[in-house]
Amino acid sequence: MTDISDEAIDILVTHFATVPSPLTVVSLQQLGNTVNRIRADATAFSHREARYELLIHSIWLDPADAARNIQWTRALAETMHPFTTRRAYINTMGIEAEEGADRSKAAYGLNYERLVALKNIYDPTNLFRHNQNIKPMA
Repeated sequence: MTDISDEAIDILVTHFATVPSPLTVVSLQQLGNTVNRIRADATAFSHREARYELLIHSIWLDPADAARNIQWTRALAETMHPFTTRRAYINTMGIEAEEGADRSKAAYGLNYERLVALKNIYDPTNLFRHNQNIKPMA
């Protein structure tokens, strides 16, 4: 998120009032200062315009509660989407099979193609693939 508007706060408060699990946490992590001083293409982390990271940690104990908690989380994420940069921080994403390859690509932004070029050189067989993968083109 580039800023935290009153409207975004109202939505978070209203939506959280219906949280299905008391273990769920929603937080905003500040990313300012040094994060914003480095050029977006200087490292793989490209979120230099963001000042906050919206984190939604849905936690529940009973497997029978999964559908309800997942639906609640997805609804909050969708509702908050207009207030975000519409990208994700790669270290807080799920596995590619659940998130989709396009989401990993979006997380790296303009740096993705440069990272693919590096992957082609240093890992053309895709040995290191058990993460939010950058697939080599080789």
